[in-house]
Amino acid sequence: MSLPSHLTSYLAQRGTQYEICTHDHSRSSAETARSAHVPASQLAKSVILQDDDGCVMAVLPADRVLMVGEFSRLAGRYRLRLADEDRIAALFEDCERGAVPPVGMAWGIPTLVDDELESNDVVYMEVGDHEQLLRMSHEQFHALMSAQPHGCFSKSPMH
Repeated sequence: MSLPSHLTSYLAQRGTQYEICTHDHSRSSAETARSAHVPASQLAKSVILQDDDGCVMAVLPADRVLMVGEFSRLAGRYRLRLADEDRIAALFEDCERGAVPPVGMAWGIPTLVDDELESNDVVYMEVGDHEQLLRMSHEQFHALMSAQPHGCFSKSPMH
């Protein structure tokens, strides 16, 4: 599958440099990291939440879980809940289900980035299908996400 036009045009407009990496078909971010042989801490995953005002995207490392309360506080939206699959599919109709790129801005969706991702030399992200990842340097990722709100809203699943 080719990259969604929303994503490619957004990245091109910002001059973002990246590589495309292919991997075996995967069904989850953890499986993607294993299949692509990349540390899950370097794979940015998206979590879509919704309330009566619409949707918002959390971007966090694939090896961490979202703390919805912390995220809601940071976003200033206190009735957020996980968006349902049909809502996500309608928003990201040019992407395969479950493979939403963590660049909500390209689709006009407010996006907040977990600070944990900023510690990586390299960041990988889904591109809208289950067999490709974008790979970009820390500098490129930082530049891409610099205008988005950042904060600490994820934790290790062991805690």
